[in-house]
Parts: sequence; structure tokens; C-alpha cells
Amino acid sequence: MARVTLESVARHASVSTQTVSNVINAPHRVRPETLARVQAAIKELNYRPNQASRTLRTRRSRLIGARIEPVRDGVNGAVLAQFLQSLTARTQEAGYRIVVFTATDDDHECSLYEQLLDDHDLDAFVLHATHAGDRRTEWLTERRVPFVTFGRPWGAEPGAAERHGWVDVDGAQGTLAATRHLIETGHQRIAFLGWPEGLEVGDDRRGGWSTLLAVSGIDAPPGYDAGVPDGLDTGRKAAAAMLDLPTPPTAIVCASDSLALGAWTEITARGLRPGADVAVVGFDDSPTAGVVGLSSVAQPYDEAAAACLRMLQELLATPEPPAVPPAPVLLPPRLVVRASG
Repeated sequence: MARVTLESVARHASVSTQTVSNVINAPHRVRPETLARVQAAIKELNYRPNQASRTLRTRRSRLIGARIEPVRDGVNGAVLAQFLQSLTARTQEAGYRIVVFTATDDDHECSLYEQLLDDHDLDAFVLHATHAGDRRTEWLTERRVPFVTFGRPWGAEPGAAERHGWVDVDGAQGTLAATRHLIETGHQRIAFLGWPEGLEVGDDRRGGWSTLLAVSGIDAPPGYDAGVPDGLDTGRKAAAAMLDLPTPPTAIVCASDSLALGAWTEITARGLRPGADVAVVGFDDSPTAGVVGLSSVAQPYDEAAAACLRMLQELLATPEPPAVPPAPVLLPPRLVVRASG
């Protein structure tokens, strides 16, 4: 069988070779209908761009760095793995490769950026677990290294200009949807089990719960808002304290599946039934949630990965960083209702 070339794809899709090249290297420049037609031709013909030639032509390694997290509790880490799996699949389809690494903190991660850039000439990085005063984004910006973040730049002044491209999921919308569902199913005593105040993602998720309760005229008595480190054991202890209240909640909205599974464990240990006696809703829709029947807020990891890749391709299409970073993307989550509520 004759080797499939760029010209073969162009003829099959009835476009120019430059258009095919743009689809591969800078898809944001191509109209959606043309992009879909050329991508279909690439798939149908099983076209594989010559990586060596492309690297010489573009002076790009087509390598993207991303940090991985250890799996804790059988849940934490597995959640981020879903995003990285989608990112790996998306980048691979576009002719890139993900280089993964681990780091203990921001400073360690920055030192690894320098090492990876020196040793492997990475094109860009995808960051996650953003937070106020994030040293990593400063380090990369100062050195004009392309990057995007899965997570918004917490701590920025309201109305301030965006400093880099980011993709995030609207956590407040997720917990608001969970709380609304519980109200619609008859619950009035709804507690929130989250992380200590000051953790930006946790505060965002707490905000959806508290806002809807206030709008709905529902009180949250003392003890109904708990903030503990993430984990099964901490979630169980916090749920126990809630269930020991004189008027315990009939439903608990949680900032993570780890906390929700801890609450689930305490509920069942008391001979109660999650969903029937005390409703529990988690956040992240981890694989464990699907196995045990835990209702949870699902994050659109594949959409987030696709948006991150589009931003990176836009950044890598020009030799210099753009004057204005790619527009941020805030994605809506989805409530997955199961037996627990």
C-alpha cells in the first residue's frame, strides 16, 4: 500500500496542503466545518505526520509536561488521572506527547521545569492545582514558556487582566445543582462537608451550597458547615459530628468524593441507609462513586483537556507569546444522581 502523505489527505478532503498543515499544527485557524472534514480524512486514511520532519520544520519537540499525583484513599489522584488520560489522548491525536513527572511542592516543580526544558526541550506545560500566589505560573511567565492551567488563577484582583490561559470547572454551580436537587426531593436540613476555609476550590464549592440555601430561605444551623482536610477518615469523623447533633441533617453535600465516602461509611456504620435515611452527594464523580452508587458532581474532563490543548496550540502557533492570552474557559459540571441521593 502506498504511503499516505499530506497531499493525499488534501486531495481526499478537497482542501489545500496548507489547510491540512494548519489542521495538524494550528487548528484554531481553521473553520470548524473544514476542521472536521480534514480530521475525518486523516482518520480514514490513517495518516501519520512525519514527526522528525515536523520537528525540524517547526523547531518544536511536540512534548508537553504535566505533573501527576499519587493515589490516596483510592480516590484522590485517581480523579486527576481522568483529566490526564483525556489530555494524553487528545494531545496524541494532535501529534504531541505528554511527559509526566512528580513534584512535592511549587519550588520542586519549578526546578523540574528547568531540568525538563534543558534535557528534553519541552514545548509547553499544563498545570493543575492552582492557588493564590502560585509560583509556578510566575516562573513560566517570566521565562516566556508557553503554558495553560487546569484551574483558574485564584487570588487575582476582580476585573484584573488575565495573565495566562486557563480552563476550569464551575465548582459553585456543581454544589448549587446538588443542593437544588436535594431541596426538590424534600430535604430542608442540608449540611456541607468541605475543606478548611481559605482553600480556594473548597470555598468556591461551599459558595454554591450556601448561596442556594440563602436564596431558598433555608437555615444552616451551627454544625452544618464543616471544614476538614480531605480524606475518608476525616470525612467520617465530620459526618459523625453532624449526625450527633440534636437536629442532624437529612442530607450532606460534600466537596469531594473522599469526604462523601467517609460520610457514607459513618452512615452505614450506624445502621442507616445512604439515600433513604441520610442523602449524600460527592464531587468529582470518581470511579468509586459509580461502583458504590454515590451521587456526585461530574467534571467534564474531556472537554477541559480539549480546551487546554486548543489553547496550547494557539500559543505554540507563534514564535512569541501573544500580547493577550487565550480567553479563559469556565465549564459547567453535571450532577450524576445515584442511590445515595
